[in-house]
Amino acid sequence: MKKFEFGIYTLADIGTDPLTGKAPSPSQRLEEILQMADLTENLGLDVFGVGEHHRLDYVVSAPPVVLSAISQRTKHIKLTSTTTVLSTVDPVRLFEDFATLDLLSNGRAEILAGRGAFIESFPLFGYSTNDYDALFEENLLLLQQLNSQECVTWSGQFRPALNNAEIAPRPFNQEIPIWVGVGGTPESAVRAGRVGVGMALAILGGPLDRFQPLVNLYRKSGQRHPEKLNVGVTGHLFIAETTEQALEQFYPYYKNYWQYVNQQRGSFSFQLSFEQFIEITGPNMALFVGSPEEVAEKIIKQYEFFGHSRFLAQPDIGGQPFELVKNSMNLFANEVVPIVRNHIELKS
Repeated sequence: MKKFEFGIYTLADIGTDPLTGKAPSPSQRLEEILQMADLTENLGLDVFGVGEHHRLDYVVSAPPVVLSAISQRTKHIKLTSTTTVLSTVDPVRLFEDFATLDLLSNGRAEILAGRGAFIESFPLFGYSTNDYDALFEENLLLLQQLNSQECVTWSGQFRPALNNAEIAPRPFNQEIPIWVGVGGTPESAVRAGRVGVGMALAILGGPLDRFQPLVNLYRKSGQRHPEKLNVGVTGHLFIAETTEQALEQFYPYYKNYWQYVNQQRGSFSFQLSFEQFIEITGPNMALFVGSPEEVAEKIIKQYEFFGHSRFLAQPDIGGQPFELVKNSMNLFANEVVPIVRNHIELKS
């Protein structure tokens, strides 16, 4: 049985604290991310991830650079992108960057590839959104070939052909683990299973069992190579000593987060009442907000549905002060993780 892994990830948004009106500088935000990685390691968690955006209100556009810095401060945690926008990056450059990270970290690099929630990288790097899906499909297949072969011959639609090209450096281990991020699209789940990579479900809310059909599609489409299949869950996290305290503290930051994310997408009409917030954080909903016991129960319920092997939590949204982020991480590692691990061990 695969070890169940727990981790932390950040999308590195630069949010203004709605209570103080202050926002961190880019350098301060990066320093917080480095400290989050340090804490992830010191708490005995398994994975740390950094997302990719190309906007002034996010601080990380180059995950392998940030993860390489983290690799020199840590010794044990796996280091992953969450996510790499695969449609608008050259797969050769991507693989070589992460192979370098893998060597620097003694084999701890992973790639979590996705299509991204924003489209600013398409015009930035000279791609058309009309090719949104085709770019992702082609780049994913090429990335897999680069991962498995030292010399690659390949031709496709969107980049120059490769003719016995040497792909260097090679990773510390034989291959770099590759995952695909899946939101709510059945086609994405089928693709991940068909090509034989891990599937990371981005679960940002809704009923606990909402994503069960996607897991079923993933496993059905991956029947030819079941040994390559891994299911992970990612989601927003906020923990306090009691559920009431968590709801009261987190509400202004969660509301703030969705206000600025929707504004980034061109929508300025988002409103979230406290009553609506209570509803979407209820016991049968997948938003990981509450006491340690309640959050553990939600992870366990999803484990019963999905049989997944990894849970990654995003604790730093909405412009929260860093002390709140660290408090959630400490409660997660020290109280939630032992409950979930004990349950899984008893079931195995």
